[in-house]
Amino acid sequence: MAPPPRDAARFRQILDLLRSSHPDVAPSLDHGSPWELLVATVLSAQCSDAQVNRVTPALFARYPDPAALAAADPARVAECIRSIGLFRTKGRNLVAAADRIVREHGGRVPPDRAALEALPGVGRKTASVVLAQGFGIPAFPVDTHVGRVCHRLGFAPSAAPREVERRVTPLVAPDRWNEAHLLLIRHGRACCSARRPRCAACPVARLCPWPGQAGPRP
Repeated sequence: MAPPPRDAARFRQILDLLRSSHPDVAPSLDHGSPWELLVATVLSAQCSDAQVNRVTPALFARYPDPAALAAADPARVAECIRSIGLFRTKGRNLVAAADRIVREHGGRVPPDRAALEALPGVGRKTASVVLAQGFGIPAFPVDTHVGRVCHRLGFAPSAAPREVERRVTPLVAPDRWNEAHLLLIRHGRACCSARRPRCAACPVARLCPWPGQAGPRP
């Protein structure tokens, strides 16, 4: 069922306002290939992107491609990413994912959702990030920031990722899904935070129905 036209119009208006507030919005994980993006996104779970960016240069220098990482000792990989949360589990998953990429995909990250989600440590959000930012394939990754902001803005009844994705993707053309994801993340980090949202300074407050708004609307 198509969403109400007013919801689509409001969502597009919100994106336009957020783009005006954040004209420099871009992916925050440093990477030079779909493989590096996949690794960085796996590492970013329950960890800040800034910390991931501090760790990955040395990791990529030591293991520059899937073949190199597939042949690595997971314990040594874990030591390289020790400052990252869940570093042992992530180290094992990265080695296993690299091994599968080498064996099943000729050493290249597959530009396919099902194949990506079959890799160890890769869920729907990570696959969506790789598709959208690594291959330019329309996808709408939903992390905690996107889920929270979309729920507060009234576009989804909860912040559950699959529900947010189902409700929000029909509101805008697929070629804007990745931009929407990046803008909503930036807004969630800069303004609509979980504990102390800066509603009085929010550029889209007048379009937001969230009953928990703090402070006067601009």
